[in-house]
Amino acid sequence: MSEITYIRGDATVPSVKGVKVIAHVCNDIGGWGKGFVLAISRRWPEPEKSYRAWHRERASNDFGLGAVRFVQVEPYVWVANMVGQRGIRTGSKGVPVRYEAIDAALERLAEKAADLGASVHMPRIGCGLAGGKWSRVEPLVTDRLVRRGIAVTVYDHGEGGS
Repeated sequence: MSEITYIRGDATVPSVKGVKVIAHVCNDIGGWGKGFVLAISRRWPEPEKSYRAWHRERASNDFGLGAVRFVQVEPYVWVANMVGQRGIRTGSKGVPVRYEAIDAALERLAEKAADLGASVHMPRIGCGLAGGKWSRVEPLVTDRLVRRGIAVTVYDHGEGGS
């Protein structure tokens, strides 16, 4: 069985051939303006537009924890907006990350990546502003993606990893 590949670099510019899905975690309140989403928005406007419309029309769609919206941004590149955090602040209920929502979103991501024959590229999802621990997220990525034979690359940007 293959493993997750870890590299230092920018997850928005995967340097492999073939179809690629760039996966990241969004919150469930419609906020898009901090963290990895800024790197996405610098490259493509469509994922943010799609996320905002998806949230705005949530009364009549599947928007919510665990849901995923796939946005094609280039002929061979998709962005997966995965709703995996409740709100944006750490409070009495703890950090915003919701591991069960990330797990559900990764299952949907696995199906889409398999259908597309795509590799998956991501930062350490749920571990930045969402406050999650990679030691809890990594096994979910392994179970949902790697075990299905989907190539996964995790990007550490800048100095150090967590």
